[in-house]
Amino acid sequence: MSHIKRALVSVSDKTGLLDFVRGLVNLGVEILSTGGTTRALAEAGLPVRQVSDYTGFPEMMEGRVKTLHPKIHGALLARRDNPEDMASVREHGIELIDMVVVNLYPFRETVAKPGVTLAEAVEQIDIGGPAMVRSAAKNHAHVAIVCRPERYEQVLAEMRDSGGELSDATRLALAVEAFAHTASYDAAIHAYLSGQAGAPPMPEVLIHAWSKQQDLRYGENPHQAAAFYRDATRPAAGLTAARQLHGKELSFNNFLDLDAAMGIVADFAEPTAALFKHTSPCGAATAPTLAQAYRDALDCDPLSAFGGIIGLNRSVDMDTARAILDGMKEYGFMECVIAPGYAPDALEALKAKRDLRLLEASTMGIADLRDFKRVSGGLVAQGIDTFCDGEPELTVPTEKQIPKELAPTARFAWRVAKWVKSNAIVIARDAKTVGIGGGVTSRVDAVWLAVRKAGERARGAVLASDAFFPKPDAIEVAAQAGVVALVQPGGSLGDEEAIEMCDRLGVAMAFTSRRHFRH
Repeated sequence: MSHIKRALVSVSDKTGLLDFVRGLVNLGVEILSTGGTTRALAEAGLPVRQVSDYTGFPEMMEGRVKTLHPKIHGALLARRDNPEDMASVREHGIELIDMVVVNLYPFRETVAKPGVTLAEAVEQIDIGGPAMVRSAAKNHAHVAIVCRPERYEQVLAEMRDSGGELSDATRLALAVEAFAHTASYDAAIHAYLSGQAGAPPMPEVLIHAWSKQQDLRYGENPHQAAAFYRDATRPAAGLTAARQLHGKELSFNNFLDLDAAMGIVADFAEPTAALFKHTSPCGAATAPTLAQAYRDALDCDPLSAFGGIIGLNRSVDMDTARAILDGMKEYGFMECVIAPGYAPDALEALKAKRDLRLLEASTMGIADLRDFKRVSGGLVAQGIDTFCDGEPELTVPTEKQIPKELAPTARFAWRVAKWVKSNAIVIARDAKTVGIGGGVTSRVDAVWLAVRKAGERARGAVLASDAFFPKPDAIEVAAQAGVVALVQPGGSLGDEEAIEMCDRLGVAMAFTSRRHFRH
């Protein structure tokens, strides 16, 4: 056990600080502090000693140098059970520090502000703080390091119960948290400065830190542990910034589907709805109103939509809430809804479904720069697949041209295909899907699946494929079902055969020169 007699307190995040320090003082702990923390403690009437009085050396360079001093780090690093260390302590008049309460300058919050300059960001790179945290954590056998306000109550409770001491296990746990704190902080600085320096999209070293948002009941299967983490190098964004307004706890699979549902609807400017199962859409549509878009999306394949995730790119109004509730009454349970917001009456109406999880995402869309997938012993990384360069150019190599009135539907189907598991086939009419096939190893099988889902709705429809047709058999299947136009990237050795088949069957085909595999 380690008895706490003296603590150095210097924090940017002052959440819960006064009560914590008051508790330490009541336990007989002497408090050293710096700058704004000293002022906050003194104004609260708490006894506090300036670090500059302790070291005999003033703060300088506008606070850049205040705790970088041998009397600070000697007091933190001295091994109490090492005679030579303790002799140095006595020789140099060092007063031992038994606890460090430090959290770091608000670097992430600073760089998140619009218009922040590099010079402003640099001044929020903490030096003395991480040095003290690391010194205390290294010497955790004798010094406690507390860097999370969430720990204050637990630390005080243990000290009260033990007469001012902290156990070896507690100090080790606090040290682990401390090194995570400094690692995450350095990762945020690295990420920001890399952007300022114009680092390549795929750097030589990837440095990331992830902060746990919540534990999950289990992973993809009940025997797998799971948790939800956010990127700790920057402020919350995308799904990590979403708020759950209603419903039971989210699952691992819910998070994956919610992310995909949010991504697809964000790809469209018009009111758009999509329904997802197993990270692939089973229906998507755009319409003049969100309620109509939802009904059209559900009509694509209501059987597959059962137990799915609903993504919406507009605030949910009462008409849309009624459409969702009517769909659930007719076709059954839905898991989640994610949207930018909810009208008060719509939110109350949807809350009537106890198990329907409702999420509000203030910023829709994918908020990341890179996509990661784990492989054994490592990971592969890639840029995010976006439509940032606008609508694809439709180059038509066939004798028959795509009718002008079908061009918007062709582009709609192509956008939806980006979100379908490969091999991806989307059949659409009037900016709504009528048949989707994907996640199979044969493209012609994906066409068969989409055609079967579409039924008679395939007649006069447009089919989009995420990649080229290696053989003309898939085109033949689509034409027999009544599809009149195809959209695909092109670029296959079999393109000529595909063109010949389209010309023979009287089907139009456009190339986009861009593939959208989604494994």
